[in-house]
Amino acid sequence: MRTLCSSTLIGEFFLIGFAALVAMKDPDLSTTTVWTVSGIAMLLCVLLCGMVTRPGGVALGWALQIALVASGFFVPLMFFMGVVFAALWWASVHFGRKVDEAKARFAAQSAAASSGSGSSTPDAV
Repeated sequence: MRTLCSSTLIGEFFLIGFAALVAMKDPDLSTTTVWTVSGIAMLLCVLLCGMVTRPGGVALGWALQIALVASGFFVPLMFFMGVVFAALWWASVHFGRKVDEAKARFAAQSAAASSGSGSSTPDAV
């Protein structure tokens, strides 16, 4: 799950940076405000890459997805991009958990097979 979610978060890091460049053209928003908010969101993306498997990591990721969709009030294209990345986040979490479960099953089967086959060596006559 960590790899898929981290890939999505790094993509969001770049998306937020590009959206900040677009938001700077809005005369109602100050450059300082745009880069402060965007910088915090970008930093959160990077920090979440390491926190995804910890308790609350996925929930923080969902909060970031909601914030991305809400940023569409300032950069209208972000309504669409936020929904796209929210769908990617869902897929990363959903399929990442399935992959983790399959890896755990495979490791358990492999461990059981190797412990059971150790005693079946032929005896020398």
